[in-house]
Amino acid sequence: MKEHLLKILVIGDGNVGKSSFVHRYVNGQFNRTYKMTVGVDFSVKMLHWSDKEKVRVQLWDIAGQERFISMTRIYYKGAVGCVVMFDVTDSSSFLKCHQWKQDLDNKAMLPKGSSIPCILLANKSDLSHWAVPADRIEMFCKANGFFTRMATSVKDNKNIDEAMRSLVKEILSIQSSLDPPLPKTEDSVDPEQDSQLSNGAGQSCC
Repeated sequence: MKEHLLKILVIGDGNVGKSSFVHRYVNGQFNRTYKMTVGVDFSVKMLHWSDKEKVRVQLWDIAGQERFISMTRIYYKGAVGCVVMFDVTDSSSFLKCHQWKQDLDNKAMLPKGSSIPCILLANKSDLSHWAVPADRIEMFCKANGFFTRMATSVKDNKNIDEAMRSLVKEILSIQSSLDPPLPKTEDSVDPEQDSQLSNGAGQSCC
């Protein structure tokens, strides 16, 4: 069985729910107590992706405070995907997503120099007062190179697994397209070839 190791970043301003998102995804629990991340926290989740593939998701929860921004180049190294998160009730956290995405694109790239796949998450969607309209989120997603967006609620466990599965699917699809073709002969096909294929392309944005 082939195993993929995927380093995925979780970035955005402080107090938008990044650590709670990771805790919910990895442990299936909602943590009501807010604890500020200092620097970076690490979590790992193993996915049985298919009969032939396992995916070890390594989540890097990056602190959202300004004083940690200078360290992001170190944290971003080797990342193959990213979650950018904001709080739908806090317009300033949405505006800062542009800065986070620019910082990411400048410091984390695929082998050929293109941006790593990134999903935009509008968190705390269970709350009734949205400070950011859905159409504005959609426009921002399209304009800034996110492959898709989702509204999430860590409290209600809404779109947590779905968002991560969408991101992992997109990463594996891109990695499959970057892998060199396996050698073939006229009479045989390498039996490992099937295990190199991903489960399909990711969603288009919005």
